[in-house]
Amino acid sequence: MIDGPKIKNISHITFICRDLEKSAEMFQFIFGAKEIYSSGDQTFSISKEKFFKTGSLWIAIMEGESIEKTYNHIAFHVDEKDLPFLEERIRKLNLTILPGRKRTKEEGNSLYFYDYDNHLFEFHTGNLDMRLKFYNL
Repeated sequence: MIDGPKIKNISHITFICRDLEKSAEMFQFIFGAKEIYSSGDQTFSISKEKFFKTGSLWIAIMEGESIEKTYNHIAFHVDEKDLPFLEERIRKLNLTILPGRKRTKEEGNSLYFYDYDNHLFEFHTGNLDMRLKFYNL
């Protein structure tokens, strides 16, 4: 292990989006995020931006070009009972839901979807301890 500063937590997550208003609607509708800041036409960073809070997480969206689809993703821990509700919300926005991979109950369930700008999100019911136990580690 390297000596030095220790990472405490995630500060924030930033997503680049073509249409800030459309992406804002998605984060509010699916994630229950509350908008706490909008730069409007001002640019304090590299482009117009909006900030959201969902739980204790700070999510920023900034205006820019979409990315290509990859498996790079961020997973949010959710309760199993909330997956159908989240899936319904995702479908109402006509976002692309990916078929999940075959899993055992010990790994938890996942719901993967792409947003309007090809960011891949996962809602996952498992956790690291469950996964390591399943892997016999």
